[in-house]
Amino acid sequence: MNIQWYPGHMTKTRRQMAEYIKQVDAVCEVVDARIPQVSRNPDMDQIAAGKPRLMVLNRIDLADPAMTAAWAKHFRAQGMAVIETDSRAGTGTQAFAGAVRLLLADKIAAWNEKGLVGKAVRVMVVGIPNVGKSTFINRILGRKSAKAADKPGVTRGSQWFRVENGIDLLDTPGILWPKFDDERVGILLACTGAIKDDILDVETLGCRLMELLAVQAPQAIAGRYGVVMPEESDSLGYDLLQQAGRRRGFLLRGGEIDTERMARILLDEFRGGVLGRITLECAE
Repeated sequence: MNIQWYPGHMTKTRRQMAEYIKQVDAVCEVVDARIPQVSRNPDMDQIAAGKPRLMVLNRIDLADPAMTAAWAKHFRAQGMAVIETDSRAGTGTQAFAGAVRLLLADKIAAWNEKGLVGKAVRVMVVGIPNVGKSTFINRILGRKSAKAADKPGVTRGSQWFRVENGIDLLDTPGILWPKFDDERVGILLACTGAIKDDILDVETLGCRLMELLAVQAPQAIAGRYGVVMPEESDSLGYDLLQQAGRRRGFLLRGGEIDTERMARILLDEFRGGVLGRITLECAE
């Protein structure tokens, strides 16, 4: 499976972000805690080179807590600040302002020495589509926020906002990278919904997700769908999908199992947290 998806507007946005980086003091990157490394745009390491980084592990309500802690340790070891959030509920988002100020403590102290007390720090928030970036930003801004219209170079699709805690925040559109050289990357992004389902065959994706869950959360699929791990299988995901479909009674004419319907159910229930808190990507 060779996934190639790089719409023209994303090319434009990447070019704009390379310009915006000159205007900010730090970069805040929002990722999906279920696939923290895969849901990062690798271009950002080049675009944001030399800038202090804050990593937001979002959707922790859907991810394994122990794995989230391991990923937080992983990113901190790379010199990044890290906060863990569930933006929909607001959990952890209150740590944003403090984390930014701690990350930029030296710069703020230098400003204060020069008499620039209270100068707002500028943070660019980035993230690929569907990692919850918009929800995170809405939580940070709250009802008292206002657009900071005095910033130059803001084009359509990116906006400056003034955060109450003396932080100017630049929201940028989500972008993906030119191609997925590793098929695993595309599969993981598709499983979490970062890529639209119509780009991939749903049945195939369901099989691949079953394979991943058989390793990462075997008890979850056994308990939810009544599947039993086969001793040997050349098509583990398909076998498990068939088992689950049979247990659910998803039968077509002639007794054939409707694996496509079962695949859609599996994807919906995984993405919705019905199977529990599961992380698909292990920390290195």
